[in-house]
Amino acid sequence: MDKPDSEDASARERPTSKDVARLAGVSHTAVSFVFNGRAEGNLSAATQDRIRKAAEQLDYRPNAVARGLRRRRTAVIGLVTDHIASSPFAGALLRGAMETAWNEEHLVLTVDSTGDPAKEEAAVAELLDRRVDGIIYAAMSLHRTRLPQGLDRTFTVLANCLPENGSRAAVIPAERAGGRAAARLLIDAGHRRIALVGGMGDIASSERLRGLRDAARGAGLELRKDWIVRTGGEISAGYDGALKVLDGVASQERPTGIVCYNDRVAAGVLHAAARLGIDVPGELSVVGYDDQEHMAGFLSPPLTTVALPHRAMGETAARLLLDAIAAGSAPAAEVLSLECPVVGRASVGPPPGP
Repeated sequence: MDKPDSEDASARERPTSKDVARLAGVSHTAVSFVFNGRAEGNLSAATQDRIRKAAEQLDYRPNAVARGLRRRRTAVIGLVTDHIASSPFAGALLRGAMETAWNEEHLVLTVDSTGDPAKEEAAVAELLDRRVDGIIYAAMSLHRTRLPQGLDRTFTVLANCLPENGSRAAVIPAERAGGRAAARLLIDAGHRRIALVGGMGDIASSERLRGLRDAARGAGLELRKDWIVRTGGEISAGYDGALKVLDGVASQERPTGIVCYNDRVAAGVLHAAARLGIDVPGELSVVGYDDQEHMAGFLSPPLTTVALPHRAMGETAARLLLDAIAAGSAPAAEVLSLECPVVGRASVGPPPGP
């Protein structure tokens, strides 16, 4: 094979900061000032603009490796998860973290441990060997966790989980407020007979129930104990739980609204209602939780739900980590609780008449 001539080879070479300086008619130092964040006070706005336009014209990107060596950084952060990367459920968290990092010219190396503690510790060790600037530790479901060894050697932020000893910054959903919002959807629509179906003994279940009780008390309602049905988090759990409060019960005695632990449970509730000939939302309103991608909006009817802020958690965790890296000091060991927004669709209506 013939070797490319020098002109073709040159055309494929990556443009340098000296090329930008030449095109903009400025010094190489001026270009360095712009791309190292030192332009303010050293260069006029017009000169900065001219340099950026020249860089755009040449499709120039600063050499992250070289800048990292100068700053003793690698411009790479790690993200260790238990199941998120191998599941479509919380991909928005990854996208939020990666896009936030990319906008700050950082890459994200992601490792999914599939819930194996030994793999998590090996992943952390490998990322530290690669000299990442910091690590986000993210979980599929909200829980208190024993952190892998090695995280104390770098800047760390947790996403959707809490450290056992409160020693790290953490970004989590505001689950209690989300439970209140779910209940308010039904209460504001006029419902007074409300059930809760699904859930386990986890933090999210407990906090959402607390929120439901908050809303009920505020509306002067009493939650019946036999209408709080803890059956799990899958479609079958929703189906079984719905049968317990709906099957064989006269219409005037059964709940007119059901808050579900998650959207999969809600899908089971909808299936049970269809089997029993109960119209949704004409006779029964159903509220989910999570706004599960590729699911909640495609149920019949499309599901009104409370969204988990996965993308916002990823963005916020990455922002906290990047700020800590820039400042050279660990983020405060605080818990940031992010709003769980309501997503209105077609599964909630007014209660049936007497």
